[in-house]
Amino acid sequence: MKKLLILLFLVWHLPAGAQQIIIDTTQLLHDIRTLAADSMEGRQSGTAGNGRAQQYLERRFREIGLQPFGDSYRQHFRLQTQKLVVEQAANLIGYIPGDPAKVLVITAHYDHIGQQDGQIFNGADDNASGVGALLAAAAHFQQHRPRHTIIFAALDGEELGLQGAAAFLKSPPVPLGHIVLNINLDMLSISQKKELYASGTFHHPWLRPYLLQVQPLPNARLVLGHDRPEQGRDDWTKQSDHFQFHKRRIPYIYFGVEDHAHYHKPTDTFQNIDPAFYTDAAALVIDFIRIADAHESPQQKPVK
Repeated sequence: MKKLLILLFLVWHLPAGAQQIIIDTTQLLHDIRTLAADSMEGRQSGTAGNGRAQQYLERRFREIGLQPFGDSYRQHFRLQTQKLVVEQAANLIGYIPGDPAKVLVITAHYDHIGQQDGQIFNGADDNASGVGALLAAAAHFQQHRPRHTIIFAALDGEELGLQGAAAFLKSPPVPLGHIVLNINLDMLSISQKKELYASGTFHHPWLRPYLLQVQPLPNARLVLGHDRPEQGRDDWTKQSDHFQFHKRRIPYIYFGVEDHAHYHKPTDTFQNIDPAFYTDAAALVIDFIRIADAHESPQQKPVK
């Protein structure tokens, strides 16, 4: 009886945000390893390796049970830079239905910078890690049905000017006014300090209490910041796909780690990620999505 009372006391006094998030670690690591494999050739937009990544993500979306908008997960768009034109770049988009007027959009770019001077830039942390966490979040909310509709978008063309996010918002699968929050995942698997940053509360302070409910885990803790204009290069507001949402006055939170020695280097491989940190970082992200989903979100009026 005494042991039972102690157990009940511990359960009763768990922090409000400490709901256990169960992640299939084997699947999470398989996803990042597959996307960062040499066979993907660095996943540069328009390449055969990028196409193989698209095929893999389509299969994973089907396995998880995400619903497509229409008859395909693919949203094709034309990607162009001064040196490159890709006629059939593609975002992969699926969703879990909830309130159709209140939509959360989870984004992570799957493209990387390809091959240079005969070396493959595998992009394990940047950004196979974000896509792996997106897939883990989709699997979680397929089992724990959300209050809001949640869209999961694996975006192309981030490394070439955030073009996949721009294409998503140019032809959104739901009215822009229904999107109440973007949660962008970009680099989640390498941090010597075991710190995962949540950037965006400077612009959207109403999200700070939700983030503060997320409890630290043994191998990762959440830190707020990197979003103030006076920080210069350390202001991450414009540094990933969430900026396209921000320009349209759609609130965002960007999860990522600080730059490290493997950033945009051939050494950004699966072998150099921190599996324990990565697993806990993905759990922190899912916990925040769970908390945000549980609250009523204000309607936003996007910029045309």
